[in-house]
Amino acid sequence: MNRDERAFDPLIAQAKAHGAITMSVCHPCSTESLLGAIESAQHGLIEPILVAPRSKLDKLANTLDIDLGRYRVVDVEHSHAAAEKAVELVRSGEAQALMKGSLHTDEFMSAALDRNLGIRTDRRISHVFIMRVSTYPRPLFITDAAINIAPNLKTKVDITQNAIDLAHALGVPMPKVAILAAVEMVNPDMQSTIDAACLCKMADRGQIRGAMLDGPLAFDNAISHEAADTKGILSRVAGEPDILVVPDLESGNMLAKQLTYLADAASAGIVMGARVPIVLTSRAEDAHGRLASAAVANVLAHYRAGGKA
Repeated sequence: MNRDERAFDPLIAQAKAHGAITMSVCHPCSTESLLGAIESAQHGLIEPILVAPRSKLDKLANTLDIDLGRYRVVDVEHSHAAAEKAVELVRSGEAQALMKGSLHTDEFMSAALDRNLGIRTDRRISHVFIMRVSTYPRPLFITDAAINIAPNLKTKVDITQNAIDLAHALGVPMPKVAILAAVEMVNPDMQSTIDAACLCKMADRGQIRGAMLDGPLAFDNAISHEAADTKGILSRVAGEPDILVVPDLESGNMLAKQLTYLADAASAGIVMGARVPIVLTSRAEDAHGRLASAAVANVLAHYRAGGKA
């Protein structure tokens, strides 16, 4: 692939200028997950707390020629204990953010969302991809492609607001939000179009804040002025969205991976709606993607610390 590995350099530089945040790194027991944490530390983005079975971590670090003596390591028995301890470090205030390593997402998120010991809030959590596509002039925020499988309207309100809040933190003061569906007309037989129309009206009434919404919009109408003009769509969002809100996880996941593997898009990802930023990368994500995601978490954490989110 010809992915632009410098696509997130400005964001990484911004995060570095803010200074490192303390990040609890849960079970970084694969090459990519450990390198992602270490490279993020070397770039001045995070001070990692590596939570993992020490013997397993030492063995991996030796093969990668990494000196763990420079970092805090919390020894635990297994991945489940790592998830619980990593979250505990956030709850205690020892860590400002959380990063998933080489364990399954369900195991990781169950600890983060535990009603008694987790870091959930009243807001529904959701994942946001930040994607840089060479053929599109601005970052694309895609949500939710990783957590909420078949969100109802109430959940989509939080999904949308979470993405808007992230866009604000990353320097987009009034993001344009396209609510995607298969068609651009409200169809009573297609729930995604009804949800899109409701979200737009809720934004009109101040129930969703800080953005300009339009939908339903099919992907071509959302992303292309020409396609929107051909269909006679008058919209301040069509052709230049910052945020794409997808109907469900399957459509969002396919969209994000198509952009990655067919359009060589560079991507970062973050979970919103929890007490702290959560870096939730795929176990297949390379170290550069984890570095970009750590930069997002850093900028978001500093933005929130300033009382702006």
